[in-house]
Amino acid sequence: MLDLPHPTPDAPTTDCFALAKALSGVHFIGGRYVPARSGKTFAVVNPATGAEVARAAEGDAADVDAAVADAVEAQKAWAKVPARKRGALVHACAAAIRTHVDELGRLIALETGKALRTESRVEANVVADVFEFFGGLGSELKGESVPFAPNVLSVTVREPLGVVGAIIPWNVPMLLMALKVAPALVAGNAVVVKSAEEAPLAVLRICEIMNRILPPGVFNMVSGFGPECGAPLVSHPKVRKVTFTGSVETGKIVAKAAAEKLIPVTLELGGKSPMIVFADCDFDKTVSGALTSMRFTRQGQSCTAASRIYVERPIFDRFVGEMKKAVDAMVMGDPLDEKTDIGTIVSEGQLEKVRAYIAEGSATPGATAHVCSAMPTDPALRKGLFIQPVIFTGLDGKSRLVREEIFGPVTVIQPFDDPEAVLAEANDSDYGLAASLWTNNLKVGLDLAHRLEAGLVQINQNLVVQANLSYGGVKSSGLGKEASLEAMLEHFTHKKTIMVNMS
Repeated sequence: MLDLPHPTPDAPTTDCFALAKALSGVHFIGGRYVPARSGKTFAVVNPATGAEVARAAEGDAADVDAAVADAVEAQKAWAKVPARKRGALVHACAAAIRTHVDELGRLIALETGKALRTESRVEANVVADVFEFFGGLGSELKGESVPFAPNVLSVTVREPLGVVGAIIPWNVPMLLMALKVAPALVAGNAVVVKSAEEAPLAVLRICEIMNRILPPGVFNMVSGFGPECGAPLVSHPKVRKVTFTGSVETGKIVAKAAAEKLIPVTLELGGKSPMIVFADCDFDKTVSGALTSMRFTRQGQSCTAASRIYVERPIFDRFVGEMKKAVDAMVMGDPLDEKTDIGTIVSEGQLEKVRAYIAEGSATPGATAHVCSAMPTDPALRKGLFIQPVIFTGLDGKSRLVREEIFGPVTVIQPFDDPEAVLAEANDSDYGLAASLWTNNLKVGLDLAHRLEAGLVQINQNLVVQANLSYGGVKSSGLGKEASLEAMLEHFTHKKTIMVNMS
């Protein structure tokens, strides 16, 4: 249980600024808040104002060693807890998180710039749902009876791997943390999470909340930068599994480090998701779906964002016009304001990257940049990392904007005439995470769904990750699955065969 006293309030709070300061300068290791061994911290900045709101502990190999050591000891006892009891404790964590949903939504809006109403509060609710879902799966850690010989009892059992190292990104940090931590814990592992340097606060608060219920050392959190904190976690000799969400380039580095130790790794590395719209679609529903598919309320900062939209030529011009009209109606402003639809980009570096893509697209001969929505006028937000969404037309398939993951509010809409040709274009990508099809002809939709090279294909919808639905990509989008029973069994346990000769 949580080692008291601690610097943060027990009860949920609506003052995210005070909570951010209270969470400053600490990791969560062995059931308590501890500062970085070096004493170093780094700034956590509100991207809507440019103001520093907290200081995060700047972890290094010494902090990772401490967290892993505590996790190793805690995991030995945790693995002996009956699986259903482990699940019940994780389910209780979900209930505790649910009482803090508004608090966590405000905190994540503060540190990431995601709008509270449309994004951050939604994410906090889904986090509670993920822990509830996996909390009910303790009984599913089943083995098998294997026919071998009449005088030999042969069975398999599922056993935990040990200590899991989890590295999470900044775009939906609470959700992606939950997708890794929940199945790992129920399966009997202990976990050390390395948070994203842009967004360490909300996940740290969740770790504290859960440690009021879990045994100390089972769930630990460290913050810091990739080379100094993430790399030591991946390469640590006592870490027996790594699960990572982030860029393809970093994912390859993680995979190589894991390969040196011959340990399993799960990688979710992004996407360039196609959305294919046929003329027979439910038009209004599809335009609305395009707003959701592109994750405009998250400023396009999503692995599954529909940043390649292919529209059948008879409705192409109408679709572009209605899409721009719909995005124009979205309000950009203070992420903590309930009236805001669209918040900010997460960091100055990411903002400059997005601007560079927009400039390149705008300078391409024949291309048109349809700039949408409006910048906020509040003087308090003049230093905020806001950028207007852009819909491009007139770009061909060779453009970097069509081929590369931008991770910003930029999508390219292209016309098509032939289903086979658009399928070839959709599959002509290094990525293969998600895709969507919009048509009332389910024969066509199902045929293309089977042939699209993506781990998740949706027809007439494009929901974000949902508990109980297997999620993960092919090609450069990664290895392994998340969010499902399959993920817990295949990625957080190993199967042991036990044979008893009874003759």
